[in-house]
Amino acid sequence: MNNLKTRLKNIGPGALVAAAFIGPGTVTSCSTSGANYGYTLLWAMLLSVISVIIMQSMAARLGIVSKMGLGQALREKFQSKPARILLAILVISAVFIGNIAYETGNISGSVLGVQSAIPALGNQTAKIILALIIGIAAFVLLWSGSYKYIEKILTALVVIMGVVFFITAFAAKPNWGAVFKGLFGFQVPDGSSWMTIAALMGTTVVPYNIYLHASSAAKKWSADDDVAEGLANSRLDSIISIGLGGLISMAIIICAGATMNVTGTKITSGGEMAQSLEPLLGSWATIFFGIGLFAAGISSAITAPLAAAFASTGILGWNEDLQDKKFKIFWIIVVCFGIVAVCTLGASPTQIILFAQAANAFLLPITGILLLIVANDKKIMKEYTNKTWFNVLVVLVIVLFLVIAARNMTAFATSLNNLLHPAA
Repeated sequence: MNNLKTRLKNIGPGALVAAAFIGPGTVTSCSTSGANYGYTLLWAMLLSVISVIIMQSMAARLGIVSKMGLGQALREKFQSKPARILLAILVISAVFIGNIAYETGNISGSVLGVQSAIPALGNQTAKIILALIIGIAAFVLLWSGSYKYIEKILTALVVIMGVVFFITAFAAKPNWGAVFKGLFGFQVPDGSSWMTIAALMGTTVVPYNIYLHASSAAKKWSADDDVAEGLANSRLDSIISIGLGGLISMAIIICAGATMNVTGTKITSGGEMAQSLEPLLGSWATIFFGIGLFAAGISSAITAPLAAAFASTGILGWNEDLQDKKFKIFWIIVVCFGIVAVCTLGASPTQIILFAQAANAFLLPITGILLLIVANDKKIMKEYTNKTWFNVLVVLVIVLFLVIAARNMTAFATSLNNLLHPAA
C-alpha cells in the first residue's frame, strides 16, 4: 500500500498529456459526436485512449532512459547536417507553428467556458478582457520556470474536469446498456461519421504530446538512478492519467448522447453544448459544463506553448530548460499570438484551428515513425529498446494513424481552402 501511495505521488507527466489533449477541440468533438450519433462512437474514443497510452508510454520511456526529449534524441540519432536541417524544419513547422494555431483555440475555448457559465460576460469587450486575463495567467505560470508548480496546477485542472464532466454525464441519466454497446460495438453509422471518428482520434492522439511527454518525463525522473523504478512509476502515471483523460472525454460524449441526441439538438461547439443543457438539466449544468470548458481551455493554453518550446529547442540542440531565455522565447511567441488572435481576428481563428486539426492527421504517422526509430536505437535506449510485441502494437497504431490520414484528406483540403479563401 505504501509503495502504491508513493507511486501515486509521482503522477505528473501523464497528467500533462491528459491536460493537453482535453482541450476545447476535444470538448467540441466529443459533444458533436454524442449529439449526432449518441453513444455509437464511444469505441473510437476507447481506441484513441489505448493508442495514446501505447505511444506516450514509449515517449516517457525514451525520456527516462536517455534523459532527453524526442527532439534531442532525434539529433543524437541523425547526426548529418542535412538530416538535422530537415528534421528541424519538420518539427518546428509541425509542432511550433501548429501550436500557435491551437493556442488561439485554447484561449478562445477558455473564454467561451467563462461566458457560458456567466452569460453577462458574453459581449465582445468582456471577451477581450477575459482573453487577456487567461493569456496573462498562462504567461505568468510558464514564466515561473517551475516544472513542479506547472505539473501540480495541470493535475488539479484535470481533476476539476473529471469531477465536472462526470457529474453532468451521470445527471443526464444515460442508457448504460447502450453505452457499453457503443464502447464495444465498433459501428460506423454512416459515411459522414468517419469525419467525426477522425476528429475524436485527432484531438486525442496529438503529435506535440509525444514531445511534451518525453521531455517532462526526463525532467521528472532526471535524478533517479534506478531507471527500472522510474519506468514503473511512469507506466502507472500514464495508465491512470491518460485513462482518466479518456474517461473525461467519454463522459462528454455520454452527456451529449443522453441529452442532445435524444432531443435532436445540433451543436457545433462546446459553448453551444453548455447552453443547450440548461433547458434539459437546469442552469447548474450549463455553469458546470462552462467550468469544465474553461478548465479544458486554460490547461491546453499552458501545455501547447510548453510542448512547442520543448520540441523546438530540443531539435535545435538548445537547452530544454524552463529558465533558459531561448526556451522562453518559443512559448512567449505561442502565448502572445494566441492572445492577439483571439482579441483581433474575430471568427478567423476558427479556420486556422480547423486547418491545424486536419493537418494533425498527417503529422501523427510521421511523429510515430520517428519515435519508433529512436525507441529501437540501442545506443540511445541501451537495454530498454522496444520489445518485439511492443513494436507490433506501435506499428498497428501507426497504421491506424495512416487510415485516419487517408480518411481525413477531404477535411484537410477543405480547411486549407477555407484558410486561403476565407470569404469563399
